[in-house]
Parts: sequence; C-alpha cells; structure tokens
Amino acid sequence: MDDIARYRAFLDEGKTERECVRKIIELAEAHGFRNIEDTETLVPGDKVYFVQYSKSIALFTIGSGSVEEGMNILGAHIDSPRLDVKMNPLYESDGIVYLDTHYYGGIKKYQWVTLPLAIHGVVVRRDGEKIEVCLGEDDEMAFCISDILPHMAEEQMKKTASEFIAGESLDLVIGLGSDEDDGEKDAGRKRVLSIIAEKLGIEEKDFQSAELEVVPAGRSKMLGFDGSMILAYGQDDRVCAFTSLEALLENTNDERTCCCLLVDKEEIGSVGATGMDSVFLENAASEVLARLSGYDGLKLRRMLRNSRMLSSDVNAAYDPLNASLYDKKNASTLGGGVVFNKYTGSRGKSGASDANAEFIATLRSAMDAEGVRYQMSEMGKVDTGGGGTIAKYAAYYGMQVIDCGVAVLSMHAPWEITAVSDVRSAKACYKAFLGI
Repeated sequence: MDDIARYRAFLDEGKTERECVRKIIELAEAHGFRNIEDTETLVPGDKVYFVQYSKSIALFTIGSGSVEEGMNILGAHIDSPRLDVKMNPLYESDGIVYLDTHYYGGIKKYQWVTLPLAIHGVVVRRDGEKIEVCLGEDDEMAFCISDILPHMAEEQMKKTASEFIAGESLDLVIGLGSDEDDGEKDAGRKRVLSIIAEKLGIEEKDFQSAELEVVPAGRSKMLGFDGSMILAYGQDDRVCAFTSLEALLENTNDERTCCCLLVDKEEIGSVGATGMDSVFLENAASEVLARLSGYDGLKLRRMLRNSRMLSSDVNAAYDPLNASLYDKKNASTLGGGVVFNKYTGSRGKSGASDANAEFIATLRSAMDAEGVRYQMSEMGKVDTGGGGTIAKYAAYYGMQVIDCGVAVLSMHAPWEITAVSDVRSAKACYKAFLGI
C-alpha cells in the first residue's frame, strides 16, 4: 500500500478521536512501540506510547542523549468539526423521529444539511460494558438533516448564512411513524428504540453515558481527472497527524529523543483533560523521565524548555474564487509544499504563538538540506479573521515552536481538499525536523 493509500485508509478508519487513537496504536505496535504503562525502565532505542482516556496519545523514541537537552516534538490534533449527539436526544415530531445534536467546533451549519451522515462513537452502559457504534457507513443505512425546498424558502433565504439554519435545527432524521400505528403516541420513536436495542443492546437512558459523533458518511476519494488531490472528511488536522506519525515511525535520529503528540479538543480551544491546554504533555514526559533516570522536577522543566516543536496544523489554501480574502503574496497554495506559519491568531496576532527568527532559520536550513518543498504563509488578510492552534500551549513551557502543516481548501467543511504532493511534502518536512 503506497503512502496516499495508507493516508486515505487512516482517514476512513479514524473519523473520531477514539478511532484515530486505536488505529495509531495498531500502527505503532507494528513498528515495535509498547505501552509505557507496561514498562518499568527505558533505555536508548526504546519506543513507547502514553494514552489519555483513549482520545489523546504521545509516542516517544528514546535517544542516547540526555533528555534534559530536550526533544524534537511533532504535535497535531485528531479532533475535527462535527455534530455531537445530545444526552437526551431521541424524540418524535408529527410522525418523524429525530436525533438531537449539538455542533462541535467551527462549522457553517448550512453545509451539514441534506448530506448522508453516519454515527460513530461509544456507548457505555450502566454496568460498564462499552459498545462501539458505527452506523451509516454502508448501503444499508444512513442518516440526514432535512431542509426546506426552494419553492417555500423565501423567508429563509432572506436571512444571513449564519442564521438561516439554526443550531437547534441540526437534528438527524432517523425514523418514521406508519399508518399501522393507529394513532399511538410516539409509536415511531418506540419502534426506533426497539431497533436500537436489537442492533446495539442499549436502552434509551444509555445515551446519557455515550460519546456519539455525527460525521459525513462515505470514504475518502481522489479528486480531479489527474488524481492530484484528496477529498475527505477530517483532513483538518488528521493530514498532519498521519504524516507526523509516519515520520516518527520512520525516524532514524538515535541521539535525540523524539515525540509525536496527537491530541483532542483543539477545535474547541484545546480544553479538557485530553486537550493541549492541560498537563497531558507534562505527564507523558514525566512518565518517560521517571523510567529513564528517575523523576526530577528541574530535569522535567529543562526537558520541556529545551525541546523544539512543530505544531503540525493545517493552513487555509488560497482560493482563487474568493481571492479578495487573501494577501496573495503571503498565502499558501495547494501543491505549493508544506506550510510554515510564523504566527496564527487573529487581527493583531491575538492568541498567536510568534516563532523566533533563529528557530525559523534552523528549520529553513534543515528543509533546504533535505530538498523539502515549503512555503511561508498567513491564513488570510490581516483583518479577515484568523484562528488558533496548539502552538501557544507548547510555547508555555518555553520551547521553540512554529505552526507547520498542509494547505487545505474548504477547511472545516464536511469534505475538505488537500494536494497529494503537499501530503508528501509534510511527511518529508517532519522527517527532516526529527533529524535535527
């Protein structure tokens, strides 16, 4: 299987954070990685991983040099914009059965209506049994959010794009009452509940302890007559997660300890126990340090401060159909190579991690030495908007960090576009960085 086929398989098999972590562990263990919880000591050459609640993971290759001199870290996020199923979601209205949702991350709500959708996730029953859910990915079943026909949408079309589809209207059609119900109240809802019980072995209250994510149904595709692009859900930021992982799995730097950090919750501010704005990295590094030379707070601080990190996150690709939003000479293009973004944030660099010139010079030298194609970019015009990444949370420890990823067209849409050549450039870039 070639690199792009492996990437597409990663996207297709990892539409949620839990699915991504499970796939990452499978790939890592095939390359000799072990769960750090199963080890008592570490020596140079060891390869281990540390998992947080099945939704974030840090992988390490242990070098021969002192860890106090820092690590080379590739950090990406594995969550993507989607719809989450609410805790009390199932209801029937005038014969149609719905599943209530709450959108996650920055989406254009109108993009999610009338698409075939799937439900992925887990349900944990009261007795602790965990049930894996994947519904809507085959020809037997799908789900959808309905919309008004154009003939009756005059008032709807007068509203702004952010208003004409309300968040509370993003509910999935999942069933229908029938003439055989003889006017029985909520008969369609009861029938759907019985089907759910038969298929999954869960009852209605089990939704209260579930993590169910609504995502676009279907597999990734090659885009264009020339097969030069990839069309898929979740490429922000799984394109960087995958290439970062592959770079670490193929890492040959025996001297410096290297890390691939793949985290959750970036799309909603990196919050929570599985987000970067937590002590996840600190805890993972502490576990490594404890097994190498014994935990020491000062050593840990030096280990993190002396580290270097690529915050491997995507950037907005220049869109010729909306050229006025971009400063073209500072925009990233599809097929232009991996993208370095000195600062993110918005407008006056609010929320940015602004990389040091010395660090950028080191990276330029490494990229040029390995023949990596790269471009320097901002997201858009200064006052157009902006966004954040995990970079500032790594910079908190004093380490050198810069955003570096793949240009994406239609970012945050249900289906996003990347260039095949950029995926390969990203992996080449990450491998070159790990070798510094």
